[in-house]
Amino acid sequence: MSKTRVGFALTGSYCTFQRVFHAMEQLMEEGYAITPIVSFAVRDNDTRFFPAKAVKETLMRITGQEVLDTLQAVEPIGPRKLLDAYVIAPMTGASLGKMAHGIFDTPALLGAKSHLRNGRPVLIAPSTNDGLGASAENIGKILGMRNVYFVPYGQDDPVGKPRSLVADFDKLPAALSAALAGAQLQPMLYGNLKKT
Repeated sequence: MSKTRVGFALTGSYCTFQRVFHAMEQLMEEGYAITPIVSFAVRDNDTRFFPAKAVKETLMRITGQEVLDTLQAVEPIGPRKLLDAYVIAPMTGASLGKMAHGIFDTPALLGAKSHLRNGRPVLIAPSTNDGLGASAENIGKILGMRNVYFVPYGQDDPVGKPRSLVADFDKLPAALSAALAGAQLQPMLYGNLKKT
């Protein structure tokens, strides 16, 4: 039996990458075939969390695949029906805004657009400090899109960062399984995700 093919795109919420890598490892253990994809920001920027080169090396180590990091590399995803599902984790407020307004100008976003043309699921794991601020309207717009699902998310630090929303990355494998079946994993909204 062939493996379920998943595109897994990262955008620049760098502080969540360790949890994202763990979720990706879980998917590999469950038998998914993963194609790693990164936004331009992830491809090009060293941060206090990870150098860009280390991110790429980690993705290649986990998946055994080359990282797609150009518009030209991701454009064939839809026309060639290369994937069964597409994940964007983490998805920043900037990327949420672009997707909500039909702007697909990074590899992570163009890959999603290309994939959606086939009516196949896209799973989003939001991570943004303004999820209950400027990004709230964009999240609302995306919630109404067909074949787009969310990893359950909630406030990660209601007192220190009251507008911040972050996906519960431990729920990503279950959310992907649900999305492949055409369903939103519930509950979609959680309370305080901060570890106390």
